[in-house]
Amino acid sequence: MTGSELAVVAVDAPSNLGLSPPEEGREPGVRGLACALRERGLLSRLGAEDSSGATPPAYSPEIEARTGTRNGEAIRMFSVDLAERVETVVGSGRFPLVLGGDCSILIGGMLGLRRMGRFGLVFVDGHLDFRHPGNSIRLRAAAGEDLALVTGRGPERLTNIDGLGSLVHDEDVVALGEREDYPEWRDIHGTGITVWDLRRLREHGFAEAGEGAVERPRANGVDGFWIHLDADVLDDVLMPAVDSRQPDGTDYAELVELLRPLLRSGLAVGMEITIFDPELDPTGEISEAFTTAVVEAFSDR
Repeated sequence: MTGSELAVVAVDAPSNLGLSPPEEGREPGVRGLACALRERGLLSRLGAEDSSGATPPAYSPEIEARTGTRNGEAIRMFSVDLAERVETVVGSGRFPLVLGGDCSILIGGMLGLRRMGRFGLVFVDGHLDFRHPGNSIRLRAAAGEDLALVTGRGPERLTNIDGLGSLVHDEDVVALGEREDYPEWRDIHGTGITVWDLRRLREHGFAEAGEGAVERPRANGVDGFWIHLDADVLDDVLMPAVDSRQPDGTDYAELVELLRPLLRSGLAVGMEITIFDPELDPTGEISEAFTTAVVEAFSDR
């Protein structure tokens, strides 16, 4: 069985630990993502197996002194739990589809892979999530720091779990679809991380960009790569149910074109879906469209 034919296994990771509260006294609603996509028949439409998920610790809005971010110790604990589940599924020759949650779940997925060897990361996201102590005086929320954290930038409690250090080499990361261009995060362009923003994806074509993204980790001889998919890569008109909205973004057809080459490459070993907040989708129309796009992306495997 080749990488493009691996059995898909759904693993729930309903963590909202990496986000700031949307308002005082209310938790971020991304913890309902897995349930919403399941209710739309994601597993049956993919022919996916079901697996036990990771249960996150209780959410707190307070910023920790020890880690400098919200729920830092809880994220560490949750990441270790999720890593074990990812490692088990990948080690059995199957493909974990991790249903988040916020973007801090990336730590758990990459930790599981780091224990197994050298793996790359294709980071499909409307933001770069590259806040770290070198470019910001205050970290605040790990969902805006996750790419920095897995590449070893940030508090040691989150960047040196198991004494492994960086979970992915800079040169093994390709970030696709960013459209915010935060000035404080521009130092990413001085690293080995490849960044293709939304403008570049449109110039080259989404299918071509997806195919090109595979070649970077392949050339580096990685054992495979992980796919991170943040719903906010989509156009804000189509996907307003996210925590950090901004204009523009891909449409569903473009997203499918981008993901298909990654999923059929034979190198993709797993994927996570993050940030969609079903509490901001009262009719269920957004979750249906999003689920359909994910299914279509997998249809070419």
